[in-house]
Amino acid sequence: MPSFSRIMDSARRFKGSFVPDQHSAAPQRHLVVVTCMDARLDLFRLLGLEIGDSHIVRNAGGRVTEDVLRSLVLSSNVLGTSEVVVIHHTGCGLFGRDNDELRDEIASITGADCSTIDFHPFDDVTESVRQDVAAIEACPLLPNVISVWGAIYDVATCELIPVD
Repeated sequence: MPSFSRIMDSARRFKGSFVPDQHSAAPQRHLVVVTCMDARLDLFRLLGLEIGDSHIVRNAGGRVTEDVLRSLVLSSNVLGTSEVVVIHHTGCGLFGRDNDELRDEIASITGADCSTIDFHPFDDVTESVRQDVAAIEACPLLPNVISVWGAIYDVATCELIPVD
């Protein structure tokens, strides 16, 4: 556990300078960001966010899965968010892969059967954003007034490119 000590030291320092704020669980900007777990995406600086501004839902590929929809349903209906942005990025580890390849790779490492897992790989970043935006827009449990849009983050240039 090489990170454990560093994380605990950081948590103690943070606690020492912590000032409780008045933020609630409902984000002030009424925004939800759905994006990839890739460590290169600094969403706070990229999107000009502060703590309390937005919900951030991250997973491999930033794909809109059943669990992401569950989070969006709660965020919008219970906590009042009204805008969702889906951000995929260049250089994603799921790009150009397929489920069979990923399943074989993981099975060779773990020895476990992962044949039922859909890793949601993709071959076209723009199309994957469009598919995920469409999945959100088609969800009957989300309010009709919710705004949904998508973008691609270029990890080499730091450019955020809107997707039509």
